[in-house]
Amino acid sequence: MRSGNPVLKNDTFNPSGHGETMTLGGTIAKIALLFLFLLGTAAYTWYQYAQGVNVTMMMTIGAIGGLIIALITIFIPKAAPITAPIYAALEGFLIGGLSAFLESSYSGIVIQAVSLTLAVMGALLFLYAARIIKVTKNFRLMVVSATLGIFIVYLVHLILNLFFGMQVPYLHDSGPIGIGISLFIVAIAALNLVLDFDFIEAGVNNGAPKHMEWYGAFGLIVTLVWLYIEILRLLQKLRR
Repeated sequence: MRSGNPVLKNDTFNPSGHGETMTLGGTIAKIALLFLFLLGTAAYTWYQYAQGVNVTMMMTIGAIGGLIIALITIFIPKAAPITAPIYAALEGFLIGGLSAFLESSYSGIVIQAVSLTLAVMGALLFLYAARIIKVTKNFRLMVVSATLGIFIVYLVHLILNLFFGMQVPYLHDSGPIGIGISLFIVAIAALNLVLDFDFIEAGVNNGAPKHMEWYGAFGLIVTLVWLYIEILRLLQKLRR
């Protein structure tokens, strides 16, 4: 079993062989809790921005700290009950500041992005639960390959920007090609949710250890944050 989400690996949900096991209800509860952590710090950052506070440092701490905590969680899954809430809180600082900044330039963009993100997640969850979308080997391979390609492009863009002051052509453009690229990335991010649903279900069926509820919730939050940011970027391009 593989997920397009890089934090969910082949051996993530190996059966524990003893103790309590992972349940779907428990994982959903953890997802809801992490979502509250995310919303809490995002709302706080938004409020600080509205009060005239420079939230750049908060966003930087959220981005860098979130990456560090994510890597710790990936390599030490047993730490997920502690690291997953920290990750969600740190990411809230990032997306809260980003959302407030874009809202000041494009009124109404945040409610549109939030609504679209939740609608996409709900629609895909329904389609997956109804088995209208089936996670086949080819489907998984396509999404994983596309996800890897996107992250390679982002990495190249970051290196070019930092060391040469250059950008990957069309990646941030607001023309038809740039909007098309954003639509493609949003679609791939959304399809990663389907793989995450499938991966969590496999963990439940395989009797994974209880702490994997936190790990599965963490993986889903990673995808949701990515999807939300990409939808924000797409809406920004359309507003331009």
